[in-house]
Parts: sequence; structure tokens; C-alpha cells
Amino acid sequence: FDAALPQFEAAGAQVVGVSADAPGTLVAFSKENNLHHQLLSDFPRRTMLTAYDAVITDPASPIFRYAKRAYFIVDRQGVVRYMKVQDNPLELLKPEEVLQALKNSGAK
Repeated sequence: FDAALPQFEAAGAQVVGVSADAPGTLVAFSKENNLHHQLLSDFPRRTMLTAYDAVITDPASPIFRYAKRAYFIVDRQGVVRYMKVQDNPLELLKPEEVLQALKNSGAK
């Protein structure tokens, strides 16, 4: 998504990543991968991820409290206009798919 930042910005959108990882881990990851979009931490409580159903909440699961791969488009009023939560974290959406969803969502 970092490579597609100019396209998101041209569409009036801001790309923000949210992770269950600790803030220091995200800073190191961002530097190591030369990211230009913001990464936010929902560690340790995972409050936002839980509210958006983007975390494994089954205590019997071996990946309990791990974040799911999820994509959200939230407008300036805080209304969720699009959401896609993947059960398999290896299933990635392409930036073009999210850009199309942004266009279709009518988010402003």
C-alpha cells in the first residue's frame, strides 16, 4: 500500500495501518521497510481491533488475540463505508481493490 500512497492521496484518502504489535515494534518495522504511511498500535488491549471484529477472540484458538487481516474505509464523520475482514492473514487485497472500494463507497 505504501507504493500506492500517491493514488490514495489523490483520492483524498489517508492510509493508516493498525496492528496488535507494540509501538516500538511498529517503529522498527516501519524503518526497516521504509514505510511512509502511519502505523498505529492497538497493544496491549486490542480495543479497536476487537470493536471492528478484526482480532481472534476464541480463547481456544492457538492464535487467540492475533489481529486478522482487515481493510476499512472510514469517512471523515467516522462512518465505516467499507470493510473486509479476512480469516486468512495471508489473503491480501491489492491496493487497486481498495482504491475501487474507496471510489464505490462515496466516502468523503
